[in-house]
Amino acid sequence: MGRNWEQAYLDGDTPWDKGSAAPPLLAFLAEKAILGHVLVPGCGTGHDAIALAEAGADVTGMDIAPPALEIASKRSHEGVVQWLEGNFLDVKQVQAGYYDWIVEHTCLCAIEPSEREAYVQSVRHALKPGGFLWAVFFRKVTSYDGSGPPHPIESEEIDQLFVDGFRLLSRYVPEHTYSCRPVGREEVRLYRFSSANA
Repeated sequence: MGRNWEQAYLDGDTPWDKGSAAPPLLAFLAEKAILGHVLVPGCGTGHDAIALAEAGADVTGMDIAPPALEIASKRSHEGVVQWLEGNFLDVKQVQAGYYDWIVEHTCLCAIEPSEREAYVQSVRHALKPGGFLWAVFFRKVTSYDGSGPPHPIESEEIDQLFVDGFRLLSRYVPEHTYSCRPVGREEVRLYRFSSANA
């Protein structure tokens, strides 16, 4: 990983934590259900995971930084979310073929671009056939100089990453965003996964 995530939480250097669930996710949940076993990789302090659990899902929030999970567990009622310490990029740490949904909120854009293929492999490994990936990607990052995170991603690269076994159901620029992220910086995609052997 390019950044020491554990140290960032210990230092309180977490500008990505906005104190609430991602507005595009809340808007989606207001219209459609995300149910079953749901994995939130890079869950941080758990805002999205808790929102999904409150909407009726069986949620696992996964993060590489123990301090983030400690904060998350204090914010949620016991048993509402299962908090799992681990590296999502290591498929051996991800339960195979278990999840109905993966909900990703700029996690792909937080890791180094060289790690994106490993990320996709973990998504393929974790989802059940017929499962869904709902994702918020950064298309534009203010004053990006290549150092990140976050690292923006071009639409064409997203297309190339999610090819084998993934069917794109929808893509759109969310109208509901954090106030610090002007509309147009993010892209939401919904994929359906067929099989790791597709």
